[in-house]
Amino acid sequence: MRITRFFISVLTLATAAFAADLTGNWLVKQESPDGNVRETYFDLKQDGTSINGVTRSAQFGERKIESGTIDAEGNVTLVAAPPNNRKGNGQKIQAKFVNGALRVTMTGRPGTQPEEVTASRAAAGAGIIERIPPPALKKVPYNGLAKTPPMGWNSWNKFAGRVTQEDVKGMADAIVSSGMKKAGYIYVNIDDTWEGMRDANGNITTNKKFPDMKGLADYVHSKGLKLGIYSSPGPKTCAGYEGSYGHELQDAKQYAAWGIDYLKYDWCSAGRVYKPEDEQAVYQKMGEALQATGRPIVYSLCQYGAVDVWKWGPEVSGNLWRTTGDIRDTWDSMSKIGFDQGRLAEYAAPGHWNDPDMLEIGNGGMTNDEYKVHMSLWSLLSAPLLAGNDLRSASKEILDILTNAEVIAIDQDPAGNQATRATQNGDLEVWVKELHDGSKAVGLFNLGAAAADISVKWGDVKIQSGKHKLRDLWAHKEVKAEADGYSANVPSHGVVLIRIAK
Repeated sequence: MRITRFFISVLTLATAAFAADLTGNWLVKQESPDGNVRETYFDLKQDGTSINGVTRSAQFGERKIESGTIDAEGNVTLVAAPPNNRKGNGQKIQAKFVNGALRVTMTGRPGTQPEEVTASRAAAGAGIIERIPPPALKKVPYNGLAKTPPMGWNSWNKFAGRVTQEDVKGMADAIVSSGMKKAGYIYVNIDDTWEGMRDANGNITTNKKFPDMKGLADYVHSKGLKLGIYSSPGPKTCAGYEGSYGHELQDAKQYAAWGIDYLKYDWCSAGRVYKPEDEQAVYQKMGEALQATGRPIVYSLCQYGAVDVWKWGPEVSGNLWRTTGDIRDTWDSMSKIGFDQGRLAEYAAPGHWNDPDMLEIGNGGMTNDEYKVHMSLWSLLSAPLLAGNDLRSASKEILDILTNAEVIAIDQDPAGNQATRATQNGDLEVWVKELHDGSKAVGLFNLGAAAADISVKWGDVKIQSGKHKLRDLWAHKEVKAEADGYSANVPSHGVVLIRIAK
């Protein structure tokens, strides 16, 4: 009995030593090499050896600590719920509490080693983001831009968070030297991770990777190109950098001062403070801010096709809106996204485009036949053509796909119609697009595993029987048709794209 009481007394003393100090709000700051600072709060309550509470960050919101313990040596284990209400196991977080100091082992970006960071005590409630009510709905006038789908390049698919100012300059050079500019590719768009912290006046700054955004814009403009940038209506971007929440007009003015020509506005952490029914008003806020600058800036909405964005995108002065989740450089991803777009055809029009995400052509995950399907389908869909590969090292074959003038003309047709599926027979599909001059673009797609003959009857694509002028846009030659239609042998995961003139 004495031994039992002795151990109980020791345990009581050990847990009591931690009870007074561990309870409270703790702040962990992690600085990345580019100067970005990530803040995570641990709002903890200790009861003996048990710990509960929440973790809080602007990027991932508030997550409940599902379980937590501390032992007599001060070793702390917390299990936080998965972010974004996802299913699966919670995140295990290890920490050490010694002499009143809390050292937390934090994970960084994929591929980086965990680091032990000292937490500091924070005021109660620190880290809670106050919701700013969105404005009342009203129509923002059309900005007069993007009368044909925007063409250019975006950094994310190839570089993700590694993109630098020198990469962007190099890509601008390559757009000119490769013939991409001549083909119509004009926008050079920086995606996430350019952002620095805000200064004392709340102005957004750039990080170490982008030391001179104004100088970069001047450089891109000197090439006859335009510069695009990225932000989020939330407190943080998808990669955890500074968003535009509460600073919309201030940021728009800064973009204009730098000479920015295009904004991709990505929902991300906005979901921590807004509800889905707020999205139109939230995007309206930035649409108004951009127009208030007086500078023509293409407005790209990126909220992954939620809440029928195609119905209200034009109302917020959106020039294009994402209709899907992120594309990957695989046949499965590209084909599932692309061949699901026909249902949205009625919402495409000059100045306002459905956006099934950026091009993966040249990133190595698909064959050249599959990349031709990618280019053909996006052009039939009147989709933005934003290359996502490293143009400095692109092969001739890849550049030939990206710069095929006859295919690009289908995408850039001034009528602004979007193709729809005319017929489907298992893995064989025919898509048709009405062009401004009365001609039609017709795509014969083979989604199957072996080459196959695909036939299209004139009635299937609403063409009267008779003589027609047909041109194969990949073979760059005239082809012959039968009296009632056209047939071609199409390779596996391949396409034959023809233009049919009256």
